[in-house]
Amino acid sequence: MNVFFLDERCFFSDDIHICHHTIFTYLSNQFSKMQNRKETLVTAFALFSLFFGAGNLLLPPLLGYNAGEAWGWVTLGFIITAVVIPILGILAHAKLQGTMFDFGKKVSPLFSTIYCIIVYLISITIPSPRTASATHEIAIHPTFGTSPLLTSSIYFALVLVFVLNRTKILNFIGKFLTPFIVLILCMVIGIGLFSNEMTMNTSIFKAPIVDGILEGYQTFDAIGAVVVGAVIIISLNLRGHTSFEAKKEIITKSGIIAGSGLFIIYAGLIAVGAFFGADIFVDQELSSDMQRASLLRGISIASLGTFGNSVLSVLISLACFTTAVGIITGTADYFKGLFKGSQLAYVLTGIIGCAIGILVGQLDFHSIIVIAIPALMIIYPITIVLILLNVVPNNYASSFVFRAVVITTILFSIPDFLGSLGWGTDIAPIQKYIPLSEYSMGWVLPALVVFILANLKSGFRSVQKI
Repeated sequence: MNVFFLDERCFFSDDIHICHHTIFTYLSNQFSKMQNRKETLVTAFALFSLFFGAGNLLLPPLLGYNAGEAWGWVTLGFIITAVVIPILGILAHAKLQGTMFDFGKKVSPLFSTIYCIIVYLISITIPSPRTASATHEIAIHPTFGTSPLLTSSIYFALVLVFVLNRTKILNFIGKFLTPFIVLILCMVIGIGLFSNEMTMNTSIFKAPIVDGILEGYQTFDAIGAVVVGAVIIISLNLRGHTSFEAKKEIITKSGIIAGSGLFIIYAGLIAVGAFFGADIFVDQELSSDMQRASLLRGISIASLGTFGNSVLSVLISLACFTTAVGIITGTADYFKGLFKGSQLAYVLTGIIGCAIGILVGQLDFHSIIVIAIPALMIIYPITIVLILLNVVPNNYASSFVFRAVVITTILFSIPDFLGSLGWGTDIAPIQKYIPLSEYSMGWVLPALVVFILANLKSGFRSVQKI
């Protein structure tokens, strides 16, 4: 009877080989679909974990705490730069299926090479060490009282082990670490949301959406997208996936799943921070990193009791560790490709990246954020426009459009960059003529206008040729 429903030829045909062939084809297709679903879920979990690091965990609760009743608007802004743009970056990778170099090559090969080197240098000198710093300050030092040097040394020694065994990264992180991280996060958020009276502070933000957008910069998720997206591509290749369309489907679906997970977790953490506004005192005289740490610890203890401290330590350690592995692996992959597939280049880059992590990881979390802000003001806008230009249809993103938009973005990001260095008073006369510049987003409207004008000019050229 089952054979009949598989194919009528199996019921009526005298040729038993046809029947066997049909059954085999059907079962093979079903097995292939099951494998693709499994691969998609594993990749989605791995993506989530590679994105979700120190800043992703520490930033949202304090953002919600300070936003108070405006937590919804802050969440909207935060989601734009911490979820939407990064997932668009993953979709761009699904479309390109190359390396980070492909993101900027339409501007020029030289620009793309310089951009890649700068991004990877930023990645291994700021967000990667920051994961070790956060792990030490919140998870290790309060319990063991060890020095930052010992913590960062052990931490990056373990990172190096994973980097040198990169073929197992996707499988291990996706199957084991991420589900555990998500489970703990859901416990903290779920219990936290229903265990207090939801009394919120008055918002300290004048423009909550803008503050959410700028805080999303500090997650490094847009930069993370162009870095770890390449890691996912190479990992799928190493796992035997050769079909362009099959990889595109896996990456696209896993990106959407990971993005949905990030949205839920971020919104939950911001909401919990806002709802605990009246229950937990955060000393505003403390440094920002200590405010974040004390608030998150207070939320964990309020949600899970004394067990919350241990839960928080494990959660931060795992979340930070997986992100560091993704960053160092992505950097090593790039320099391996730069030196024509040299495994030696891969190993040396991994070692150097971990060595830098040990050195910079001894700084406190707040100091690393202070160092990061000027770099973010110039590199983040460029990364965002490269992601968006690679996502839109090719007929709207010619080389001319790429060059015009990127150059405009760089020029109008310079005032924001100088302002982050403390020269705000000196550049104020210039900023008053640039829309949104007072919000450190002076590049947005000029880039959009140039995108439209460049496409109109490209369209006019095409009509002239016809």
